[in-house]
Amino acid sequence: ELLPELEKALIEFSAGRVTQPLRSVVRVAAHEGWFGLMPAVYGDVFGAKLVTVFPKNAARGLHTHLAAIHLFRAETGEPLAVMDGRWITAWRTAAVSAIATRELAHPNARVLAILGSGVQARTHYEALRRQRSFEHLRVWSRAPENARRFADEIGAKVMSAPQEAVRGADVIVTATSASEPVLRGGWVKTGAYVNAVGAVGLVARELDDELMRSAAIVVESRESARQESAEIVQSGVAIHAELGELLAGTVRKPEAGATVVFKSLGIGVEDIAAARLVYEAAEGKLRG
Repeated sequence: ELLPELEKALIEFSAGRVTQPLRSVVRVAAHEGWFGLMPAVYGDVFGAKLVTVFPKNAARGLHTHLAAIHLFRAETGEPLAVMDGRWITAWRTAAVSAIATRELAHPNARVLAILGSGVQARTHYEALRRQRSFEHLRVWSRAPENARRFADEIGAKVMSAPQEAVRGADVIVTATSASEPVLRGGWVKTGAYVNAVGAVGLVARELDDELMRSAAIVVESRESARQESAEIVQSGVAIHAELGELLAGTVRKPEAGATVVFKSLGIGVEDIAAARLVYEAAEGKLRG
């Protein structure tokens, strides 16, 4: 249910039919966290996701990423709902990656490598396995115990180093909290497809310059990517297309056999489209 709604939203966004300013970020320096505001006006609704990222929460046994989404009726400005945004964030991110994987990964992709072992690693596995019939699953994480637990859940092989995990892989997911590259171009085979999910901002990055410069780069939003992606800004690469442009057919897909990186940053319209879907389902149950 989520994939077609997000596909429509991405097409509408790239066609200029969504009002969406850049994400605003306020640092909470005393606690090494940040607070983000992600508004969007989309069709008959508008709203905003209020998201927090507090890395120190992990040591407290709390989620590092938390969020709430406020949804309004576009015609009247009436508040419709306030809902938890943590799961919506986790699943809409994975669903967008699944759409990109469907469009850009080799049809016969058989080897999936996941760098990371948290919430996004899990939702990405669930979403991507519906797009390709993977025969070999590999997992690496900087936390070996977490990697083992995740690998046991999905029937994957734990690898001791990221280069071992990605060597020969057809599809790669980077869903880490790394601040320095954990995936290097020299490790990635030509023609591989990468979902780069973890790093947001102009400092942290998961992919090195060699990989970025050897790949065709696809993003959700050119404007967001040029303002919020260290991988893109620091490597100086050109952006091949927005995902919505590829879905609409207004820009051609990268050439067959090319290495492709989908740099996922998350944009507000994805949250609002997902929240509308949740709201409509909840309303249906209440009325039923």
